[in-house]
Amino acid sequence: MRFAVLGPLEVTTDDGRAVRVPELKVRALLACLLAHPGQVVADDRLIRALWGPQPPGNPLGALRVRVSQLRRALDEAEPGARELIVTRQPGYLVTGDTDARRFQEALERSRAAAEPGERAVLLAEALSWWRGPAFADFADSGGLAGEAPAHGAALRLEEQRLTALEDYADVRLDLGQDASQLGELAELAARHPTRERFHALLMRALYRSERQAEALEVYHALRERLRDELGLDPGPEIVALHQAILEQSPRLRRPAGTAAPVPVRLPEPLTELIGRDEALAELLALPGTVRLVTLTGAGGVGKSRLALEAARRLAGQFPGGAHLVELAAVPPGPSPGVAEAVSEALGLRADSGAADPGERIAAALGARRTLLLLDNCEHVVEPVAKLTELLLRAGPHARVIATSREPLGVTGEVVRQVPALDAAAAMRLFAARAAEAEPAFALTGADAGAVETICRRLDGIPLALELAAARVRSLSVGVLAERLDDRFRLLSAGRRGGPAHQRTLRAAIDWSWDLLTEQERIVLRRLSVQAGGCTLEAAERVCAVPMPIPSGPPGDAELAAEALAAGSPDLDPAEVVDLLGRLVDRSLVVRAGDRYRLLESVAAYALERLCEAGEHDRVLRWYATYYTQLAECAEAYMRGRARHHWVRRLDAETANLHAALEAALRLGDRRLAERLTGSLGWYRVQSGRAGRRLDGHLDGVPGGGHGGGPDEGPDGGAAPAMAAWAIVPSPPHR
Repeated sequence: MRFAVLGPLEVTTDDGRAVRVPELKVRALLACLLAHPGQVVADDRLIRALWGPQPPGNPLGALRVRVSQLRRALDEAEPGARELIVTRQPGYLVTGDTDARRFQEALERSRAAAEPGERAVLLAEALSWWRGPAFADFADSGGLAGEAPAHGAALRLEEQRLTALEDYADVRLDLGQDASQLGELAELAARHPTRERFHALLMRALYRSERQAEALEVYHALRERLRDELGLDPGPEIVALHQAILEQSPRLRRPAGTAAPVPVRLPEPLTELIGRDEALAELLALPGTVRLVTLTGAGGVGKSRLALEAARRLAGQFPGGAHLVELAAVPPGPSPGVAEAVSEALGLRADSGAADPGERIAAALGARRTLLLLDNCEHVVEPVAKLTELLLRAGPHARVIATSREPLGVTGEVVRQVPALDAAAAMRLFAARAAEAEPAFALTGADAGAVETICRRLDGIPLALELAAARVRSLSVGVLAERLDDRFRLLSAGRRGGPAHQRTLRAAIDWSWDLLTEQERIVLRRLSVQAGGCTLEAAERVCAVPMPIPSGPPGDAELAAEALAAGSPDLDPAEVVDLLGRLVDRSLVVRAGDRYRLLESVAAYALERLCEAGEHDRVLRWYATYYTQLAECAEAYMRGRARHHWVRRLDAETANLHAALEAALRLGDRRLAERLTGSLGWYRVQSGRAGRRLDGHLDGVPGGGHGGGPDEGPDGGAAPAMAAWAIVPSPPHR
């Protein structure tokens, strides 16, 4: 069991699962015990912290109830953990590991380190444990009637953190990192306007960056502030630094040498991670021998958020630090942008160490265990793969988590696809984000059906759900569900923060579309007509220009000839399998068994692109023709043992058969529609659908299940003669 107090109070099991500690007073009790690690906290102190000057009638009894609740919560999460709450006169103490202990232990080791580089890495490790203000939810009374449970401990830890930040900035200056610290030091000096050491460090960094006038101005502003607010003069150390800057002392020059990594600066998540417990636990449980994990998945599915949470949980295992490298802004292509982004994230100067940026990064990481989070790699897969392989080969200690819409393809890579949220998690996410957008929102039984529809039609994609939830400020969930046919307009009020391609639903899919080759785009947009997913055979027949079929539907030969004569970049059916595999790798097509499908939002987008390309009616005819041929093939096997296979095959294609009939009618091809319904008569009888129409459009089209001839079918018994141009079936499964 692990306790985290350097930020909001958190409890996790040893394998990384979050532990829920119920009720405010029980959490406050735990905070008060953790504020005095290894010490017995007296009963009366705990009672004052929980109830203040007005304790309950039986304060000791009430305290024991809260202790019992705390022990039960810990034990339910991890059997035996109740023993961590120890009863010892005159009160209680808590045992167990805390991030505060690890922070202080790393500080002690940094003080004993002789080399600046080693000190820098140890201080980076120490600072990596901080997630926010210490005891963030219990540093004051936090709504309790009693005294703040952890106020004194929070102040002590905050002072230690500030000192560690000062020490870290100091040693980084000793290593030659000055310009990379300017923004951070300016922010720290502004946040602590009378803390002299931050101002002194900022002055040194400015001076080394050839900004002597600004360094002197920092000193003058500090001197005036100290005199006006505290009636004090600056201390002797900063006065001496001011004089050295005036004299341009040689001791202030930048030293030579390779820079050390900057401290962990993983951004603090702004929202709770919902519905990813299982995926997060799987990532945290991967063995240490796995050095590259790539999270793939559709745009907006939450790869970055999951990777960030995993990196935050793992950061303490990496003395060299955990570093986020955001690659969305790096231009695509073989430019050095990837290496530059990694160098910037690590705070490395271009003029330090090896000339090759990849080798310079490898040298800076050294032999320390370091975690790199490479986010949004899909548009720069090749340079990311090359740099990652170099870093992994340079030593055994670097570990990389990458997010991409396709794998990197590096030896040793472990790929984990981030799935869409299941129905329950999607509804929880929508409800939580809707309540953030509109505080009056609450998921009621009356709204549950509409919210379920929204979550299903948006495929459980977190980005789409969050964009939809933001609209509850102006629309009811019922209206929202009704208007999802126009989803790209509806969900266009995007986020202002984050990468541009994650701000609206259309932008997320545009980003993936722009990375496709022209042939991949052809396959994707033509797949949009498939109503219920499809087999590989269906994709090959509908996505590629078919050869003219003898005795085929009128106009087929002319349509194919026109397409080829126009020079359109149409495909050979044999190419479709590889292109389909590429689209699966790029997380635009979902494969389940032997079927392929598009998420509803991707299908809507691809259908727009199909219409823009002027191909809609042509591809729709190929689609209707293929499923008519499939139905006629099935009819040929309507007797004998093979019919069971074909019934199952047609069952799987129910949505496509309906859509193919609608397509034939829309195209005005009544002959094709009659052939389709006529060939399915036997199937409606076999599957118990006799007496029902295939859909609501074709009352007058005969359905019969008889094709004319008495020829013997493949399994014996009479079977109708197949049309001369019907598909030649593969050997049936018996």
